[in-house]
Amino acid sequence: MNSSARLSWGRYPHHPQTAHAVHWPSEVEGAAASALAQGSGGTLAFGMGRSYGDSCMAASDHVVATAGMDRVIAADWETGVLVAQAGLTLGALIDIALPRGWFLPVTPGTKFVTLGGAVANDVHGKNHHVMGTFGCHIRRLALFRTQDGVVDCSPQDNAELFRASVGGLGLTGIVLSVEIQLRRVPSAYMAQRSIKFGGLDEFFDLSEQLDAQHEYAVAWVDCLTTGRQAGRGHYIVGNHAQEGGLQVSSAKPKSMPVDPPVSLVNAASLRIFNTLYYHRQQARQVHATVGYDPFFYPLDKLLHWNRMYGRAGFQQYQCVVPFASSRDAIRAVLAEIARSGSGSFLAVLKRCGDVPSPGLLSFPLPGVSLALDFAQRDIDNARLFAKLDALIHEAGGRLYPAKDAHMSAVHFQQAYPAWPQVEAFRDPHLKSRFWNRVTP
Repeated sequence: MNSSARLSWGRYPHHPQTAHAVHWPSEVEGAAASALAQGSGGTLAFGMGRSYGDSCMAASDHVVATAGMDRVIAADWETGVLVAQAGLTLGALIDIALPRGWFLPVTPGTKFVTLGGAVANDVHGKNHHVMGTFGCHIRRLALFRTQDGVVDCSPQDNAELFRASVGGLGLTGIVLSVEIQLRRVPSAYMAQRSIKFGGLDEFFDLSEQLDAQHEYAVAWVDCLTTGRQAGRGHYIVGNHAQEGGLQVSSAKPKSMPVDPPVSLVNAASLRIFNTLYYHRQQARQVHATVGYDPFFYPLDKLLHWNRMYGRAGFQQYQCVVPFASSRDAIRAVLAEIARSGSGSFLAVLKRCGDVPSPGLLSFPLPGVSLALDFAQRDIDNARLFAKLDALIHEAGGRLYPAKDAHMSAVHFQQAYPAWPQVEAFRDPHLKSRFWNRVTP
């Protein structure tokens, strides 16, 4: 057992997780038994801890830490099919695959995520409207179930277990290995187009016009502006560049070295940053060829950036609302956030497409997603989130379990009606604090 404590990325709620580390699949059964013996309520697999709330926290606060189980098992570089242990990070996979002309078909905004975590949360990225979620590209999973041992599942074999496991928050079994279909890329570079826009309506017009012409699309928005400029920002689209080498990024990230006693993110610092960031691009449109790191993973260049929010941590609020209600709902949400004077430097707005996921609890739906962070202030956040939740619920939207630390059981069960099917496949010895909170 490794007694060092693990926390979620948001560092809230504060329930340190005691790690029972594994390096080989043969060690998982013993580690799970040890975790179950030392805590009550159920254990859970824990990768890099990049879930923001309590979905990665075991009900017992004893987890099976899988990051050391990080080897490639097999790879066919003619077809791009790769099999790897669940602890391999997306960044390590890129380092192996990119020089051979292959890349992830779907990637979230950080490469410091394990394959097992990417499956458990069915992560999505800037190309959801084209490629769907991560689970759309998984060919097979190997799970350890405490009562059944090792079980394989795929879209063809044990298909219902597969559907419950993709996006199943690690509740159906501890992922041992993942077989994934990678995608060919001509280079390690991205052909990027950045368009400065003056308000939310302009974002919707741009996205409706240009998303279909580009594989990747996302927008940064100023979450504090009001009036006609509300929701102003930069709309960024891109495709894989046809020219350039296949070299792996050599940039060395910097680190946030200390925990400040209070959050560095507040109304004053936000207004200054957002104003400077919005005006950093003088021209309305800028075309550039950029590396994959700054395009996909801008926050990864600062390790431990979550420390900016101080020791109390932060909560991320990520929602998605259907297209039919998205303009009014997103405008109302941003108005409430601006009124509160809180929010984050990085507020991300993007369209999700209609590519169906195999996962029963997959977050995206055809509509518009908004994500941003809030420094943890118990009373202020509770008051604001209650208003935002009501707006999202009324619009027919939902919140992202991987980023959540407050969602009510009522909202979760209404937004994810397939949850009883996941519960039916849940390993009885695996349970998270999130699942305790949102299910009976």
